[in-house]
Amino acid sequence: MAEILKGALVTASLNESMKKDVEALKAQGIVPTLCIIRVGEEADDLTYERNAKKRCEKVGVAVKVVALPRDIDQASFDKELMAANEDDSIHGILMFRPLPDQLDGERARHMLTPAKDIDGCTDGSLAGVFAGHEVGFPPCTAAAVLEMLKSFEVPLEGRKAVIIGRSLVVGKPAAMMLLKENATVTVCHTKTENIEQICREADIIVSAAGAKHFIGKDFVNAGQTIIDVGINYDDETDSICGDVNFAEVEPTVRAITPVPGGIGSVTTGILVKNVITAAKRSAKL
Repeated sequence: MAEILKGALVTASLNESMKKDVEALKAQGIVPTLCIIRVGEEADDLTYERNAKKRCEKVGVAVKVVALPRDIDQASFDKELMAANEDDSIHGILMFRPLPDQLDGERARHMLTPAKDIDGCTDGSLAGVFAGHEVGFPPCTAAAVLEMLKSFEVPLEGRKAVIIGRSLVVGKPAAMMLLKENATVTVCHTKTENIEQICREADIIVSAAGAKHFIGKDFVNAGQTIIDVGINYDDETDSICGDVNFAEVEPTVRAITPVPGGIGSVTTGILVKNVITAAKRSAKL
Protein backbone atom coordinates (compact mmCIF):
# COMPACT_ATOMS: atom_id res chain seq x y z
CA MET A 1 0.00 0.00 0.00
CA ALA A 2 1.34 3.42 -0.99
CA GLU A 3 1.59 6.39 1.33
CA ILE A 4 -1.17 8.82 0.32
CA LEU A 5 0.25 12.34 0.10
CA LYS A 6 -2.72 14.46 1.10
CA GLY A 7 -2.70 18.15 0.34
CA ALA A 8 -4.56 18.99 3.56
CA LEU A 9 -1.53 18.06 5.64
CA VAL A 10 0.69 20.39 3.63
CA THR A 11 -1.77 23.29 3.67
CA ALA A 12 -2.22 23.01 7.45
CA SER A 13 1.53 23.43 7.89
CA LEU A 14 1.60 26.28 5.36
CA ASN A 15 -1.23 28.07 7.17
CA GLU A 16 0.60 28.02 10.48
CA SER A 17 3.81 29.45 9.04
CA MET A 18 1.90 32.07 7.03
CA LYS A 19 -0.05 33.26 10.08
CA LYS A 20 3.22 33.91 11.91
CA ASP A 21 4.65 35.80 8.93
CA VAL A 22 1.52 37.94 8.60
CA GLU A 23 1.55 38.77 12.31
CA ALA A 24 5.19 39.86 12.02
CA LEU A 25 4.40 42.07 9.01
CA LYS A 26 1.36 43.65 10.67
CA ALA A 27 3.48 44.43 13.72
CA GLN A 28 5.48 46.68 11.38
CA GLY A 29 2.37 48.27 9.90
CA ILE A 30 2.32 46.17 6.72
CA VAL A 31 -0.86 44.36 5.69
CA PRO A 32 -0.13 41.80 2.94
CA THR A 33 -2.73 42.44 0.25
CA LEU A 34 -3.85 40.45 -2.77
CA CYS A 35 -5.59 42.15 -5.69
CA ILE A 36 -7.77 39.89 -7.84
CA ILE A 37 -8.53 41.26 -11.30
CA ARG A 38 -11.53 39.52 -12.82
CA VAL A 39 -13.21 40.33 -16.13
CA GLY A 40 -16.79 39.03 -16.32
CA GLU A 41 -18.26 36.30 -14.13
CA GLU A 42 -16.99 32.98 -15.41
CA ALA A 43 -17.98 30.16 -13.04
CA ASP A 44 -14.42 28.81 -12.72
CA ASP A 45 -13.06 32.27 -11.94
CA LEU A 46 -15.69 32.88 -9.27
CA THR A 47 -14.97 29.53 -7.64
CA TYR A 48 -11.22 30.16 -7.58
CA GLU A 49 -11.84 33.67 -6.26
CA ARG A 50 -13.96 32.37 -3.37
CA ASN A 51 -11.34 29.77 -2.47
CA ALA A 52 -8.50 32.29 -2.65
CA LYS A 53 -10.39 34.75 -0.45
CA LYS A 54 -11.09 32.06 2.15
CA ARG A 55 -7.43 31.05 2.25
CA CYS A 56 -6.32 34.67 2.56
CA GLU A 57 -8.79 35.43 5.34
CA LYS A 58 -7.68 32.34 7.25
CA VAL A 59 -4.12 33.66 7.59
CA GLY A 60 -4.84 37.40 7.72
CA VAL A 61 -4.05 38.47 4.14
CA ALA A 62 -6.28 41.25 2.83
CA VAL A 63 -8.05 40.88 -0.53
CA LYS A 64 -9.17 43.54 -2.99
CA VAL A 65 -11.33 42.37 -5.90
CA VAL A 66 -11.40 44.45 -9.08
CA ALA A 67 -14.46 43.08 -10.88
CA LEU A 68 -14.67 44.43 -14.42
CA PRO A 69 -17.47 44.10 -16.98
CA ARG A 70 -16.98 41.43 -19.60
CA ASP A 71 -17.25 43.99 -22.42
CA ILE A 72 -14.58 46.32 -21.01
CA ASP A 73 -12.38 47.94 -23.65
CA GLN A 74 -8.59 47.69 -23.81
CA ALA A 75 -7.86 51.22 -22.61
CA SER A 76 -10.09 50.88 -19.56
CA PHE A 77 -8.63 47.49 -18.69
CA ASP A 78 -5.07 48.80 -19.05
CA LYS A 79 -5.92 51.66 -16.68
CA GLU A 80 -7.18 49.25 -13.99
CA LEU A 81 -4.16 46.98 -14.30
CA MET A 82 -1.71 49.87 -14.13
CA ALA A 83 -3.50 51.25 -11.07
CA ALA A 84 -2.96 47.92 -9.30
CA ASN A 85 0.67 47.84 -10.47
CA GLU A 86 1.31 51.32 -9.03
CA ASP A 87 -0.61 50.89 -5.75
CA ASP A 88 1.99 50.34 -3.04
CA SER A 89 -0.63 48.88 -0.69
CA ILE A 90 -1.11 45.95 -3.13
CA HIS A 91 1.62 43.31 -2.91
CA GLY A 92 0.33 40.59 -5.24
CA ILE A 93 -1.90 40.58 -8.31
CA LEU A 94 -3.89 37.60 -9.57
CA MET A 95 -5.24 38.28 -13.06
CA PHE A 96 -7.73 35.69 -14.25
CA ARG A 97 -6.99 34.40 -17.73
CA PRO A 98 -7.85 33.92 -20.50
CA LEU A 99 -9.23 37.40 -20.96
CA PRO A 100 -12.21 38.04 -23.27
CA ASP A 101 -11.44 38.19 -26.98
CA GLN A 102 -11.54 42.01 -27.22
CA LEU A 103 -8.61 42.24 -24.79
CA ASP A 104 -4.98 41.49 -25.64
CA GLY A 105 -3.93 38.81 -23.15
CA GLU A 106 -0.27 38.99 -24.12
CA ARG A 107 -0.24 42.74 -23.67
CA ALA A 108 -1.77 42.36 -20.21
CA ARG A 109 0.74 39.69 -19.26
CA HIS A 110 3.63 41.96 -20.26
CA MET A 111 2.13 44.93 -18.41
CA LEU A 112 1.90 43.09 -15.09
CA THR A 113 4.78 43.96 -12.76
CA PRO A 114 6.85 40.80 -12.11
CA ALA A 115 7.32 41.75 -8.45
CA LYS A 116 3.54 41.45 -8.00
CA ASP A 117 3.11 38.49 -10.35
CA ILE A 118 2.23 35.90 -7.70
CA ASP A 119 1.05 33.30 -10.23
CA GLY A 120 4.20 33.33 -12.37
CA CYS A 121 2.73 34.33 -15.74
CA THR A 122 5.07 37.15 -16.77
CA ASP A 123 8.27 36.68 -18.74
CA GLY A 124 10.15 38.23 -15.83
CA SER A 125 8.88 35.59 -13.41
CA LEU A 126 9.59 32.74 -15.82
CA ALA A 127 13.08 34.09 -16.53
CA GLY A 128 13.68 34.12 -12.79
CA VAL A 129 12.71 30.44 -12.57
CA PHE A 130 15.01 29.45 -15.43
CA ALA A 131 17.92 31.61 -14.22
CA GLY A 132 17.46 30.65 -10.58
CA HIS A 133 16.86 34.27 -9.49
CA GLU A 134 14.13 35.65 -7.23
CA VAL A 135 12.39 37.76 -9.86
CA GLY A 136 8.64 37.44 -9.45
CA PHE A 137 7.43 33.93 -8.66
CA PRO A 138 7.21 30.52 -10.30
CA PRO A 139 3.74 29.37 -11.40
CA CYS A 140 1.81 28.25 -8.33
CA THR A 141 1.14 24.70 -9.50
CA ALA A 142 4.80 24.05 -10.27
CA ALA A 143 5.77 25.48 -6.88
CA ALA A 144 3.10 23.30 -5.24
CA VAL A 145 4.78 20.20 -6.70
CA LEU A 146 8.03 21.12 -4.94
CA GLU A 147 6.17 22.02 -1.75
CA MET A 148 4.52 18.58 -1.68
CA LEU A 149 7.79 16.74 -2.26
CA LYS A 150 9.65 18.70 0.39
CA SER A 151 6.82 18.56 2.94
CA PHE A 152 6.76 14.77 2.76
CA GLU A 153 10.56 14.68 2.81
CA VAL A 154 10.90 12.94 -0.56
CA PRO A 155 14.63 12.82 -1.43
CA LEU A 156 15.43 14.94 -4.48
CA GLU A 157 19.20 15.31 -4.73
CA GLY A 158 20.63 12.81 -7.19
CA ARG A 159 17.23 11.22 -7.86
CA LYS A 160 15.71 10.64 -11.29
CA ALA A 161 12.59 12.71 -11.88
CA VAL A 162 10.34 12.38 -14.92
CA ILE A 163 7.90 15.18 -15.75
CA ILE A 164 5.12 14.45 -18.22
CA GLY A 165 4.10 17.74 -19.80
CA ARG A 166 6.06 20.71 -21.10
CA SER A 167 3.80 23.70 -20.47
CA LEU A 168 5.02 26.95 -18.94
CA VAL A 169 2.46 26.47 -16.18
CA VAL A 170 3.77 23.17 -14.79
CA GLY A 171 6.18 21.09 -16.86
CA LYS A 172 9.02 23.45 -17.76
CA PRO A 173 9.14 25.45 -14.49
CA ALA A 174 8.83 22.29 -12.37
CA ALA A 175 11.76 20.82 -14.31
CA MET A 176 13.89 23.88 -13.57
CA MET A 177 12.93 23.83 -9.89
CA LEU A 178 13.80 20.15 -9.56
CA LEU A 179 17.13 20.76 -11.29
CA LYS A 180 17.84 23.45 -8.71
CA GLU A 181 17.35 20.74 -6.05
CA ASN A 182 19.98 18.63 -7.86
CA ALA A 183 17.56 16.06 -9.23
CA THR A 184 18.23 14.56 -12.67
CA VAL A 185 15.23 15.57 -14.75
CA THR A 186 13.68 14.14 -17.92
CA VAL A 187 10.77 15.95 -19.56
CA CYS A 188 8.40 13.76 -21.56
CA HIS A 189 5.49 14.68 -23.82
CA THR A 190 3.13 13.24 -26.43
CA LYS A 191 5.96 12.66 -28.91
CA THR A 192 8.22 10.84 -26.44
CA GLU A 193 9.07 7.28 -27.50
CA ASN A 194 9.22 4.45 -24.94
CA ILE A 195 7.63 6.69 -22.33
CA GLU A 196 6.57 3.74 -20.17
CA GLN A 197 10.16 2.52 -19.87
CA ILE A 198 11.45 6.02 -19.11
CA CYS A 199 8.89 6.40 -16.33
CA ARG A 200 9.63 2.96 -14.87
CA GLU A 201 13.25 3.99 -14.36
CA ALA A 202 12.34 7.15 -12.42
CA ASP A 203 12.30 7.76 -8.68
CA ILE A 204 9.72 10.55 -9.04
CA ILE A 205 6.99 11.04 -11.64
CA VAL A 206 5.20 14.38 -11.98
CA SER A 207 2.29 14.05 -14.37
CA ALA A 208 0.77 17.13 -15.98
CA ALA A 209 -0.38 15.38 -19.14
CA GLY A 210 -4.04 16.39 -18.84
CA ALA A 211 -5.16 12.92 -19.91
CA LYS A 212 -7.45 10.73 -17.84
CA HIS A 213 -5.71 7.58 -16.50
CA PHE A 214 -2.74 8.12 -18.80
CA ILE A 215 -0.37 6.51 -16.31
CA GLY A 216 -1.06 2.87 -15.57
CA LYS A 217 0.78 -0.04 -14.03
CA ASP A 218 3.24 -0.26 -16.96
CA PHE A 219 4.69 3.16 -16.02
CA VAL A 220 5.65 2.50 -12.41
CA ASN A 221 7.96 0.66 -10.05
CA ALA A 222 7.84 -0.16 -6.36
CA GLY A 223 10.02 2.70 -5.11
CA GLN A 224 8.40 5.65 -6.83
CA THR A 225 6.70 8.81 -5.66
CA ILE A 226 3.91 10.01 -7.96
CA ILE A 227 2.70 13.62 -8.03
CA ASP A 228 -0.52 13.74 -10.07
CA VAL A 229 -1.22 17.26 -11.30
CA GLY A 230 -3.92 16.22 -13.77
CA ILE A 231 -7.52 17.37 -13.34
CA ASN A 232 -9.80 15.42 -15.66
CA TYR A 233 -13.48 14.53 -15.77
CA ASP A 234 -14.43 10.86 -15.69
CA ASP A 235 -17.75 10.34 -17.51
CA GLU A 236 -18.10 6.80 -16.20
CA THR A 237 -18.01 7.79 -12.53
CA ASP A 238 -19.24 11.39 -12.97
CA SER A 239 -16.28 12.61 -10.93
CA ILE A 240 -12.89 14.32 -11.09
CA CYS A 241 -9.84 12.14 -11.64
CA GLY A 242 -6.14 12.60 -12.34
CA ASP A 243 -3.72 11.50 -15.03
CA VAL A 244 -2.90 8.43 -12.98
CA ASN A 245 -5.02 5.30 -12.87
CA PHE A 246 -4.99 5.32 -9.08
CA ALA A 247 -6.46 1.84 -8.64
CA GLU A 248 -3.78 0.30 -10.89
CA VAL A 249 -0.81 2.28 -9.60
CA GLU A 250 -1.39 2.74 -5.86
CA PRO A 251 -0.71 -0.89 -4.85
CA THR A 252 2.76 -0.72 -6.46
CA VAL A 253 4.32 2.69 -5.78
CA ARG A 254 5.84 4.04 -2.56
CA ALA A 255 3.77 7.24 -2.40
CA ILE A 256 1.12 9.02 -4.47
CA THR A 257 -1.06 12.13 -4.40
CA PRO A 258 -4.82 11.60 -4.73
CA VAL A 259 -7.11 13.51 -7.10
CA PRO A 260 -9.00 15.29 -5.69
CA GLY A 261 -7.36 15.95 -2.34
CA GLY A 262 -3.77 16.33 -3.49
CA ILE A 263 -2.01 19.15 -5.28
CA GLY A 264 -5.02 21.47 -5.73
CA SER A 265 -5.30 22.89 -2.22
CA VAL A 266 -1.53 23.29 -2.02
CA THR A 267 -1.58 25.40 -5.19
CA THR A 268 -3.96 27.89 -3.57
CA GLY A 269 -1.79 27.91 -0.46
CA ILE A 270 1.27 28.79 -2.55
CA LEU A 271 -0.65 31.69 -4.10
CA VAL A 272 -1.26 33.16 -0.64
CA LYS A 273 2.31 32.44 0.46
CA ASN A 274 3.55 34.39 -2.56
CA VAL A 275 1.53 37.45 -1.52
CA ILE A 276 3.23 37.35 1.87
CA THR A 277 6.66 36.90 0.30
CA ALA A 278 5.97 39.84 -2.05
CA ALA A 279 5.07 41.99 0.97
CA LYS A 280 8.34 41.00 2.66
CA ARG A 281 10.32 41.83 -0.47
CA SER A 282 8.67 45.22 -0.86
CA ALA A 283 9.60 46.02 2.74
CA LYS A 284 13.09 44.57 2.17
CA LEU A 285 12.62 42.07 5.02
